[in-house]
Amino acid sequence: MEQERLDKALPFLKSLEAKRRNQFEEYFRSAPQWLLDSFQVLKMEKDTVFIKENTPVDTIYFVGKGMVKAVDYRIYGIAFDFMQFDGVYAFGGMEVIMDEPLYRTTLQTVTPCIMVKIPKKTYAKWLDTDIRALKIEAKNVACYLLEEGRNDRAYLFLQGADRLALFLVDTYLKYQVNGVLLVNSTRQELADSSGLCVKTVNRAVKKFEENGWITRKGSKFTMNQEQYGKMNAMVSKLIER
Repeated sequence: MEQERLDKALPFLKSLEAKRRNQFEEYFRSAPQWLLDSFQVLKMEKDTVFIKENTPVDTIYFVGKGMVKAVDYRIYGIAFDFMQFDGVYAFGGMEVIMDEPLYRTTLQTVTPCIMVKIPKKTYAKWLDTDIRALKIEAKNVACYLLEEGRNDRAYLFLQGADRLALFLVDTYLKYQVNGVLLVNSTRQELADSSGLCVKTVNRAVKKFEENGWITRKGSKFTMNQEQYGKMNAMVSKLIER
């Protein structure tokens, strides 16, 4: 019965891969009907900014399909993409737990997305009345902050090609399909994600190709499991993996 209620509230769940569907089912397993009734499902195009830093928190978002990224513009006005998400996270949930009235980061779609919107007051009421839901969200926030802190320390000390290599091996672990990672990001997007300039990214990509760590296909490139192993071995000499 609980599954039927969630499927009715979120019809797109039936078209999701098992992993993402199970994440939604687990997250909302104890959701009351009044929370499910507040769901709004909408489609967003690629490159849509749906949360802006320092604007009032009024909505919680979940990504049903697609991927989003966090963007930081605070330093010299330069865009730095410091995290990408394709799992089930409550965007705005961290602010609710911390009693923050303003969003603390800017979020933008990387691909076309199906999003689930929940009013902040409704979501906050759920966390206040369901200890299980509060525990799940608190765990997600803690895991996110731990990963971000570890990544920040690593990127602080690595430069040039080494920094891009760290980004790629971490990206491989998250987004490879059948042992192959397809990187179709532009050089500017890779620069934004790694905090490097485009010129440095170009030199690094050329070096990786010469080393046999990636296979270029025009402006795109791929990394298979063997290539990942070689690049990860190099990164592991620099950072404890």
